[in-house]
Amino acid sequence: MSEVSPKIRVAVVFGGRSSEHGISCVTAGAVMAAMDRDRYDVVPIGIARDGRWVLVESAASLAIEDGRLPEVDGAGAPLALPMDGANRGMVVLEPREVPRALGEVDVVVPLLHGPYGEDGTIQGLLEMAGVRYTGAGVLASAVGMDKGFMKLVWGARGLPVGPYVLVGDREWRRERKRKLDEIKELGLPVFVKPARAGSSMGITRVTAEAELEAAVEHAREHDPKVIVEAAVTGREIECGVLQGLADGPAEASLPAEVLVGGDHAFYDFETKYLDGTTTMAIPPELPPGAVEEMQALAVRAFDALDCEGLARVDFFYTDDGRWLLNEINTMPGCTPTSAFPQMWAASGLDYPSLVDRLVQTALRRPVGLR
Repeated sequence: MSEVSPKIRVAVVFGGRSSEHGISCVTAGAVMAAMDRDRYDVVPIGIARDGRWVLVESAASLAIEDGRLPEVDGAGAPLALPMDGANRGMVVLEPREVPRALGEVDVVVPLLHGPYGEDGTIQGLLEMAGVRYTGAGVLASAVGMDKGFMKLVWGARGLPVGPYVLVGDREWRRERKRKLDEIKELGLPVFVKPARAGSSMGITRVTAEAELEAAVEHAREHDPKVIVEAAVTGREIECGVLQGLADGPAEASLPAEVLVGGDHAFYDFETKYLDGTTTMAIPPELPPGAVEEMQALAVRAFDALDCEGLARVDFFYTDDGRWLLNEINTMPGCTPTSAFPQMWAASGLDYPSLVDRLVQTALRRPVGLR
């Protein structure tokens, strides 16, 4: 009689301290629902908005309901991750009880979006603890989160990016007029964004110079570092990238075109998650050779940042047939309506197989420097 192989223990971490807390919860709910429980023992771990790590008893409520995003309320048993490379377990710290081991964890799936998660912080924590995890490492996560450094690296590697202006915290406080003058040189309209946020949080499309200052202040509510990008006339098209198998090259999915519906001027938070009028064309209609060109650029953008695991690369396809890189997401949304899983499904990799590939890729890579 053959022995039954032990299940792979997977800790799924979600929530977090960023403004994308709710979207992280939705992503986690979808990913955990797709995991094969005959192969994986799934441990749901939430990070409350105040930074507490807690053991979540049930992940059934991690979905958008009546336009409301779910959240980690911090009511579960508190957790600690020992900083000991020989111990990959987690410790449950119940009030007035002796700490107890949760058990060894084979791999962590950090489904955190935005700062304090997607930006290399949790990746550094897991590296220190000697725990394998899915997705990009510390540097790629940090650079991929910061749109300013992202564009600097891509530009240095000869990849096409559009005109932009960075507005640092001290610059804005001390040299506001100079920065506003610099932004005005981009022309109008422009998009004012937090430099280190996602899910279209804090973005303003500015069509009049009088609106610039307020738009920067709005973005600064999410991040003291702001990026202002010249508007690009063209189509918004996305591409998924996965780390190659068996040390092979990274692979790009079929692209998706964002088709913004209703009265929305651009692809904002409401159109992404709440409105229901935005659709995706997978694949979009493009001239011969354009898809292959974009896929090659997506892989180059992925490799330029030394990414691992997965990423979604966002492009503009201009009216004169040029590709411009917009940004990369090293932990893209994986909700049921997100582009990333839909693109891979259209490319022949269904959602459960996609999640399985991410976990298996993480299990095969070594801990430490690589």
